Amino acid sequence: MLQYSIVRVSRHQSEQQEAELLQGTLDLLILKVLALEPLHGYGIVQRLKQITHHSLRIRQGSLYPALYRLEQHGFLKATWKSVAGRDAKFYALTKAGERRLETERAGWERLSAAVRLVLETAK
Repeated sequence: MLQYSIVRVSRHQSEQQEAELLQGTLDLLILKVLALEPLHGYGIVQRLKQITHHSLRIRQGSLYPALYRLEQHGFLKATWKSVAGRDAKFYALTKAGERRLETERAGWERLSAAVRLVLETAK
């Protein structure tokens, strides 16, 4: 059964629509962002907004279950740190997470190339 995560996608700042990402795609995005540096949940959301020029906004209801799942599978490790007087759970990639990122990235490249071929097919 395919699972989806709801995100907000915006082609232009004035045009927003809800879109669905395959669960694995959200995992791929999280792994890639955490490959850059360890972050807490809010930081992950902010970094994805920054990288995508505010066109991709992940809902907390999708983010935290994905983080939990990735941690349970051993792809992430979490540590509590104090930030501005508040405790925050920071996530970092494990070695298994680095390998998973490369596997997911290769799969995404294959899938996007196949979809591109279908979309570019002339009548």
